[in-house]
Amino acid sequence: MGLDLKEGERVKVKILVLNCGSSSVKYQLFDMAEEKSLAKGLVERIGLPGSRLTHRPVGKEKIVKEVPVPDHGAAIKLSLEALTHPQHGVIKEYSEIRGIGHRVVHGGSFSASVLIDSQTKDLIAELEALAPLHNGPALRGITACEVILPHTPQVACFDTAFHQTMPDYVYTYALPYELTQKYQIRRYGFHGTSHKYVAQRAAELVGRPWGDLKIITCHLGNGSSITAIKNGKSYDTSMGFTPLPGLVMGTRCGDIDPAIVTFLMEKEGWTTKEVEEVLNRRSGVLGVSGLSSDFRDIEEAMEVQNERARLAWDMFVYSVRKYIGAYIVALGGLDVLVFTAGLGENSPRVRLDICQGLDFLGIQIDQDKNNVRGEEREITAPGAQVRTFVIPTNEELMIAKDTQAVLQEKGLM
Repeated sequence: MGLDLKEGERVKVKILVLNCGSSSVKYQLFDMAEEKSLAKGLVERIGLPGSRLTHRPVGKEKIVKEVPVPDHGAAIKLSLEALTHPQHGVIKEYSEIRGIGHRVVHGGSFSASVLIDSQTKDLIAELEALAPLHNGPALRGITACEVILPHTPQVACFDTAFHQTMPDYVYTYALPYELTQKYQIRRYGFHGTSHKYVAQRAAELVGRPWGDLKIITCHLGNGSSITAIKNGKSYDTSMGFTPLPGLVMGTRCGDIDPAIVTFLMEKEGWTTKEVEEVLNRRSGVLGVSGLSSDFRDIEEAMEVQNERARLAWDMFVYSVRKYIGAYIVALGGLDVLVFTAGLGENSPRVRLDICQGLDFLGIQIDQDKNNVRGEEREITAPGAQVRTFVIPTNEELMIAKDTQAVLQEKGLM
């Protein structure tokens, strides 16, 4: 339904954003009139002992409540009860929520966020095999919302959508063409919502349309990816058919010779599930260091001369530098470099090590400006050709904005 507004009146449209994982539900409620968060929270250990809710209303004390949470439906109901609670809630009733935006990791060929209907749900289910830890839980969250909030429209926002603009020669793998078509094997890319948000924000900060800029965005955390953005579109990205390839990551191997997979299966007698477990959860920084997948632990271990920690760190830094160099070539130059996500936002050392010696490419950062954690800041050194920024990602706000836009387009808001 449309909104009958008086001139100058601002309606406080509220959008709920949900991110359903295999055993967790993250939620955040936005007031879209000012694009600000009203509350956010996390329900974790769904279906496991020790499940609990952590609810954080803006400007109020956080609430932690341990309670059995058997499934995603119960988790979402618990989240909504927290949002409407008389003491620590931020809305009075469910009907104040005008739309729900779901983070869905794999969206196949969808190039934008879409209104959820039966066809959308069928596609999300079909793609579950390519993102088993994410698409299934997202679908369960969508189904739960249909029961609890049957009259509230829902929108699917796909991590892969932003990367659908890649040229065919970038996303196509050099396998028998019939196989790539039969099984939809191609480079999909991930973290798209984050890359899009920080690239748009960077363009605002430099005062130019992002369609006029060549931008490289570095989403660095336990899972990491880099995207080359040209004329406001994703041109190339480091993750591929799955989130496994690309950079060395917390527990993922990144780029390796594919023959290593069959070699190890033969030598160790591993099944496909066992080798997938090794590549996704026992490799990367954890596998090399033998210590941790947390880069903070790696930094601390390097201080006491732990050589395997140093090796893991150097491998990660080198993989980022290599992709930045390759993407400058792919873009034909570079205007803006952005660091974001947990590690990119909070580690001055990783930013310094990545940018060290890249002045011949126009990249040079100021060490004093770089001494920042979790804050938006330009860290460009005087005279550098490429402007470099630290920009905290806000995927939830991007999802809320996409949700609002879809609902407005469909005449549902």
